[in-house]
Amino acid sequence: MKRSFLRAKIHRAAVTRVDVEYVGSLSLDEELMNAAGLLPFERVDVYNVTNGKRFSTYVIKAGRGSGEVGVFGAAGRKAGPGDILIIAAYALLEESELEFFTPRIVILGQGNAIAEIRS
Repeated sequence: MKRSFLRAKIHRAAVTRVDVEYVGSLSLDEELMNAAGLLPFERVDVYNVTNGKRFSTYVIKAGRGSGEVGVFGAAGRKAGPGDILIIAAYALLEESELEFFTPRIVILGQGNAIAEIRS
């Protein structure tokens, strides 16, 4: 039986851009995606620490080193510039995989710079 576990988390990402007219997704600085092990179009759950709203979407690449965290489409109604987000991806694991599994946690600081990576 497979069970769902946290695979990757970006903690304290500050929204830099919102566009409700965009078709919909979450743009992330490519450096942040790589640090968390996220791939383009991978599903993520987003938890808005600022207002308590939650949504699911997929990730697209923003420019490397840009610090961009963009919230687009309908999700743009659940976040605003400056809001603080937790971005989480999950994986289905067999019990035999659990002994060696550790999620990757990326903690951000000022300007969405990587402050710490835990894995």
